[in-house]
Amino acid sequence: MRQLLLVSSLLMISCATTPQTITTSTLIKITQCQGDIVLPQQWQSIFSPVTRPGLVQQQLLTNALGKPNQGKLCQGRVFTVNAPATLYRAWNSTNPNSRLGSWWAMDAPTGAVAQYRKNYKICYQWSALDQLVQCQLQPGTQVVIGTGQSAECSQYLSYPASASLQVYIDDSHAAMSNCQDFIGVFDWQPESP
Repeated sequence: MRQLLLVSSLLMISCATTPQTITTSTLIKITQCQGDIVLPQQWQSIFSPVTRPGLVQQQLLTNALGKPNQGKLCQGRVFTVNAPATLYRAWNSTNPNSRLGSWWAMDAPTGAVAQYRKNYKICYQWSALDQLVQCQLQPGTQVVIGTGQSAECSQYLSYPASASLQVYIDDSHAAMSNCQDFIGVFDWQPESP
């Protein structure tokens, strides 16, 4: 768990329990957010951090951050897209309007659906995750990338904050192109002991 964050210049980075812009040499204690907003090497040339955020970027970050147990992001940073980026979204086929929603992953889903739900804080009430769309995010788009906030799905199921990076896009209908759709199929695997 990350305990301290030292910021040396004005950054658009925040934790949901600290809804403020962090200024020069601010030391902030972050106890509930997991992981860091460090992009994998292959994404660092595609996304540039916004270093002088304005009101639009502050609102974008505010839209992406969630309160504990309500999902969204726990912490995030605004980035500008420099080159087309392939992103993935698992969605609910019973709600066609959810196809190009706001929450995207940098990697195609693999492995157990339950683990994917846990990594990305997706309650079963929010999505059946029975379809996948792969799209190109267009250069010039501003997005928020961050780690997942905790989510309480029911009195029986909740997810803690996650270190998995997610991409928040305010208007994915305008930002995405060259989309390809996939359907979920049963592919049962033996359970590991």
